[in-house]
Amino acid sequence: MKSLCVLSCCLAILMSHGQEGNVTVKKTLKLMGSRFEITVVAPNEEIGYINIDEAVSEIERIEKLISSWDDDSETSKVNRNAGIVPVKVSPELFNLIERSKKISEITDGAFDISYASMDHIWKFDGSMDKMPSEQQIKQSVAKVGHSNIILDQKEKTVFLKEPGMRIGFGAIGKGYAADKAKELLISKQVKGGIINASGDLTTWGTKSTGEKWLVGIANPLSKDKVFSWLPVVESSVATSGNYEKYLMLNGKKYSHIIDPRTGYPTTGIHSVTIFAKQAELCDALATAVFIMGKDTGIHLINQMDGVEVVVVDSENKIHRSSGIIFDTNQ
Repeated sequence: MKSLCVLSCCLAILMSHGQEGNVTVKKTLKLMGSRFEITVVAPNEEIGYINIDEAVSEIERIEKLISSWDDDSETSKVNRNAGIVPVKVSPELFNLIERSKKISEITDGAFDISYASMDHIWKFDGSMDKMPSEQQIKQSVAKVGHSNIILDQKEKTVFLKEPGMRIGFGAIGKGYAADKAKELLISKQVKGGIINASGDLTTWGTKSTGEKWLVGIANPLSKDKVFSWLPVVESSVATSGNYEKYLMLNGKKYSHIIDPRTGYPTTGIHSVTIFAKQAELCDALATAVFIMGKDTGIHLINQMDGVEVVVVDSENKIHRSSGIIFDTNQ
C-alpha cells in the first residue's frame, strides 16, 4: 500500500447509505472475548443479517480451534502434552502455527505464540508499586521460545519441547478470524464489507454507494477526532497501543505489551498501526513492531512488500515506513 495520507493511529470507519437497492447492515457483538463489528453490503436488511450470522458462526468455529481456555480445543490438547508427546492437529491449526513461527523468525522472536508460557508477574490494574526482581523477570520467560515448537509437516503434529510450555493466539487470532470471516462472505458473493475485530480490521469490495471504504486516522490522545481519512481497498489495518493498559513506576510508563524475549514491558512507543493485505499479518506485526521499537520495527517493515507502518512514539512524534506519505496540509 503506497502513498497513504495518514497522521496517527486509531481507527474509525466512514459509511454511507446505499444506492441501487443495496443497503449497509452492521452488527456489534462480543466474540473471542473481544468487541467485533461486522458490516456487510447486501440487497436488503434480512439478507445482510443472514450474512452476518454466517460470519459469526465462522468466527466461533475459529475460536473453538485456537482457544487455550477451551479444554476441548486442539490448542489446549497441544498445551496439555507439552514435554510429553507430539499432538496431531488439523491442517488449519498446523498451518497457522507454521505461519506464526515464520513471523517469529523474521521478527527475531518479538512475536512468539509461546508467550502464553510466561508467568504474569506484571500487573496493570494499579496494584503494582515496585519493579519485580531481575530473577523473577528472567524466570517468567524461561519457558518461552518459538524454537521449542516442533512441527512435523508430514504427520501434521505439534510438539512443545519443554514441560509447562504453552501456546496462545492472542496476538494473531483475531486477525486470523477476521480474514476467515471475510473469506467466507466473499465465497457467499457478499459484495463488500468490513470485519473489525477490536481494531484488527479487514475490508473488501466497496460501500453500498460504490465508494471506497475509508479508515479514519486519529490521534491516540484524542480518539474522537479524525485528522485524515484514507481509502482501504481489499486490505487490512491493525493497531496496537498502550493508551488503555499501562503501568507507571518511578515516573516511567510501561506498556502492557511484554517482550517475550526479556520479560520486560515495552517502553518508548505510544501506538503502532500496520497496513497489509491480511489482517492476520497486521495483527502479528503490530505487536512485533511495538516490541522491536521504532527504528528496528520500521526497518523491518521497509523490507517487506505490501506492508506499511505508522508509529507514534512516547513523545507523540509520528514516524512511518517508506511507502506512507504524510498529508502536510492537514
